[in-house]
Amino acid sequence: MLVLVAPGQGAQTPGFLTPWLELPGAAERVAGWSDAIGLDLAHYGTNADADEIRDTAVAQPLLVAAGLLSASALGSPSAFGAVAGHSVGEITAAAHAGVLTESEALSFVRTRGLAMAEAAAVTETGMAAVLGGDRDVVVAHLEKLGLTPANINGAGQIVAAGTMEQIAALEAEKPEGSMKVVALKVAGAFHTHHMTPAVAALQKATEALAPADPTVKYVSNRDGLVVDKGADVVARLVGQVANPVRWDLCMETFAELGVTGIIELSPGGTLTGLAKRALKGVPSVALKTPDDLDKAAALIAAQAA
Repeated sequence: MLVLVAPGQGAQTPGFLTPWLELPGAAERVAGWSDAIGLDLAHYGTNADADEIRDTAVAQPLLVAAGLLSASALGSPSAFGAVAGHSVGEITAAAHAGVLTESEALSFVRTRGLAMAEAAAVTETGMAAVLGGDRDVVVAHLEKLGLTPANINGAGQIVAAGTMEQIAALEAEKPEGSMKVVALKVAGAFHTHHMTPAVAALQKATEALAPADPTVKYVSNRDGLVVDKGADVVARLVGQVANPVRWDLCMETFAELGVTGIIELSPGGTLTGLAKRALKGVPSVALKTPDDLDKAAALIAAQAA
């Protein structure tokens, strides 16, 4: 059981798309996507600095484009028994599972990024990762401070979200048993009530979609359940922007499904890092550059054998 996973916002780094554009046909595909959504993906993925690609309206389409490119470069869609994405990575996962076409995925994520950026501009908010500590203790501490446990990632990591004053209070008073609190370079309190205004925009955007049922097991980060209807996948994509990500439950589902390998799409590293701690012994490959494709191919071949 090979699982394909797609990372979420915050995984992007300046210039990360550059080597992927060197693959045959990649530059042309990205140019077409850029024209379709009115955003120069090649520029932002190659020449833009960290602050420019931190912009939610830019980061989200850029991540989905990178995920689609790297998934195509793998060349083995039938090798995977399940697929999942963290936050915006769920749109990449939906495209790989055949729920959305590539053009639908890029159009939808463009709407998502713009709507979430607009929602984030209403109040100055942010996110911070709490590393270590008992989950229940950490969650109770966050709620005491008025923060939302926006990403319960497993492997001893919970991401808190709220106003900057609430984040500052967390940094000054970390939960009992936690090792440290790390502020994240994101532009808002994603997956909280602060994103509620974006839900209506996404709901309207679904009117232009014609979702198909997933061709592989689609694991939803809302609750770790396998969703087998395309319409249900899309409904979850809409509601997900204002509700917590339960990646811990996704990894529990991977284990129940009998996961024997994980490949993380570009820009990989975050989700395979969590898997190494929560799914010990399961081999994984993170696609950071095309140089990692050979390692991914070797893992796919080993699984097939």
